[in-house]
Amino acid sequence: MQPANVHAFYSRLRDLEDAPETELKYVNTYTLLVAVVLSAQATDVGVNKATGPLFAVADTPEKMIALGEAGLKNYIKTIGLFNAKAANVIALSKMLVEQHGSQVPAIREELEKLPGVGRKTANVVLNVAFGQHTIAVDTHIFRVGNRTGMAPGKNPLDVERKLEKVTPAEFKQHAHHWLILHGRYVCKARTPECWRCVVRDLCAFKPKTPAPESAEAGKLKAAKTKAKPKAKKKAAKKRR
Repeated sequence: MQPANVHAFYSRLRDLEDAPETELKYVNTYTLLVAVVLSAQATDVGVNKATGPLFAVADTPEKMIALGEAGLKNYIKTIGLFNAKAANVIALSKMLVEQHGSQVPAIREELEKLPGVGRKTANVVLNVAFGQHTIAVDTHIFRVGNRTGMAPGKNPLDVERKLEKVTPAEFKQHAHHWLILHGRYVCKARTPECWRCVVRDLCAFKPKTPAPESAEAGKLKAAKTKAKPKAKKKAAKKRR
């Protein structure tokens, strides 16, 4: 994708929402970190349902440790891989208390040392909590980067590095959110909704999906299809 088109791409997404935010619910930097850890291979909606009650009783590392792994599981048992995630959250909470004065570090290397925290999670926290210009590549952004031709890559790190390179500075603060929301709600995996996409003319994806037929149009088409054989039979009788 040419630089002018990349700029236009982001400009149009910005026009839809100039200051997008994460859809994960949190009350402070610590709970943001926990929410992102819990969101791996889970939906934001599902995580929010569990963390609402959880963060009401445990919104600091100390409170989470006091809750304990068994207690934490009771709150997050509806989230996939909750056993492993509970262990990680308790372990990272202890590390924050022991090594960081109960504060979430604003340094990537330190974040990635925490149990359950990988590069994607670290990027989300650095961007949302500390305002750093990081781009966390999840499945949605990986798809958008490759499908549109903006940042094709074989793995998330490839896509991340290309996005960092081609994304104009004025868009880097919110680039992650614009791309993830676009991938989640428009540029979907199975059936992208190209017919309502504001950047479809800039996108390299060739088989653009057409607008779905309305229910009434579908019924009318079906009625016409059924009527055709009868019309043929009447014409045949007249010829006889």
